[in-house]
Amino acid sequence: MALISFLGFTLLVGIISWWSVRKTDETSSDGYFLGGRSLTAGVIAGSLLLTNLSTEQIVGLNGSAYKDGLSVMAWETLAALAIVVTAMFLLPRYLKGGLTTVPQFLAKRFDVATKTITSGLFLTGYVVVLLPVILYSGSVAISGMFDVPALLGVSDSTALVICIWGIGIIGSIYAVFGGLKAVAVSDSINAVGLIIGGIMIPVFGLMAIGDGSVMGGLETLMAANPERFDSTGNPGQEVPFSTIFTGMMLVQLFYWGTNQQIIQRGLGAKNLAEGQKGLLLAAFLKILGPIILVLPGMIAYYYFEGGLASSDLAYPELVRAVLPKPLMGFFAAVLFGAILSSFNSVLNSSVTLFGIDIYKQHINKNASEMTVVKYGKVFGVCLALAAMFIAPLIANAGSLFNYLQEINGIYSIPIFTIIVVGYLTKRVPAIAAKIGILSGSVLYIISQFIVGPRMVANALAEAKANGVTDAAELNLIEAGAYPHYLHVMAILFISNIAIMLIIGKFYPRKEPFQLEYTKQVSIEPWKHVKLASAFIAIVVIGIYIYFAR
Repeated sequence: MALISFLGFTLLVGIISWWSVRKTDETSSDGYFLGGRSLTAGVIAGSLLLTNLSTEQIVGLNGSAYKDGLSVMAWETLAALAIVVTAMFLLPRYLKGGLTTVPQFLAKRFDVATKTITSGLFLTGYVVVLLPVILYSGSVAISGMFDVPALLGVSDSTALVICIWGIGIIGSIYAVFGGLKAVAVSDSINAVGLIIGGIMIPVFGLMAIGDGSVMGGLETLMAANPERFDSTGNPGQEVPFSTIFTGMMLVQLFYWGTNQQIIQRGLGAKNLAEGQKGLLLAAFLKILGPIILVLPGMIAYYYFEGGLASSDLAYPELVRAVLPKPLMGFFAAVLFGAILSSFNSVLNSSVTLFGIDIYKQHINKNASEMTVVKYGKVFGVCLALAAMFIAPLIANAGSLFNYLQEINGIYSIPIFTIIVVGYLTKRVPAIAAKIGILSGSVLYIISQFIVGPRMVANALAEAKANGVTDAAELNLIEAGAYPHYLHVMAILFISNIAIMLIIGKFYPRKEPFQLEYTKQVSIEPWKHVKLASAFIAIVVIGIYIYFAR
């Protein structure tokens, strides 16, 4: 029964998505890459939410909550503020310039080489880190929920590979052959199911620990571990409170404001007003994100008495323990849709970056739109295959969510830095952008993978030599041995801006940069954008104050 409902819901989403895009002109780059610039607020909001809600978020962030409690909600609640900034300041500029990709702005502001370097960094991060993590985490969830090893009579590793290739192939069909509109429509449908299914897990979890009462379960949970309901993280945890004022907001602004897989939804808006409404609706719903992405992990900590072998098992084990069997197929289907959504979104963004920024720019400048779309699809298939081969190799990566965020720093902060400088200054030259993006990436790699591990290892060795054996004390020594990676991001962000401004002071552009209005869509803002933005900001701050201990 579970398998039948899973297949039925998945097939229904596919049919509706195909029906909605059957008249889309896939030979037009605008129709394929941006859905014809026709996305409405509801589609944008639903697509944004489901793109973000995948198993690396659901499984990974709940795993972090299992370890550290409520403090990891920063990844969700602060996202709302980043989306507000994007809606008010970045999206109007993107649509004014008629951009298809974020790196296109860098070509206009600096030069083509800067755009190519940025596109290359995006694509490298997607294929080496993001796509494999999505495939791996999704496969772990699906394999566990359906007990694929027993179902097919294979080993756990073989079942994992089968699921990875199954998800990858289906996701490739959606993203490569359907274009952005197919991805966005399927996302919007799945978003409804995912919100319903995602809320079911904490509801049934609280009922399980509250003798059938949701409120009773919540009271039990808060009474048992009140210190875990603290919005301000401590040193040694994944999100210390100080990091939300440094690298945390930078990561959020990069992800929601400049990351191609996310902002492509806004770029496809029919006008600025629709884009802003869609983004702000998504921002408001992100405030509710901890109910799905944090609370289940905290319930799992109480339910399993903190005894799971790995924190990343918290969510799938809780689902298996508390969700009624008749609902398992439906939940698996919407979770599968979430997996496909993130995979589709990254893959479609990769196809867009390659087709517009690399193939059209460097390989075949005279290519027709049909040719650009064709070779973009070919590249997408190759990228998907590479990700499917890499995904099984990250089985021992540790905490998936923390791993993903730290590795993404290699390209996220350098790219965000040059975009910020590009918009806020008029005379910083192209050479400054190249130096900024390359130095940011290299210095971060040296910091996090050479200097940091060496200093941590030395500190732990010294502590153990002095007789320190307590795990909690060793954790604090490890945390204090080297700055948190979010602090490192902030330090490098400021350093790179300073470097770029110094270069701009002594070697400025000959002519100041001016962003031209291409008139592709209306850039008249939504009349309530300021009021809605202020409301969201007040709610986020209020939540932090309420849960601060």
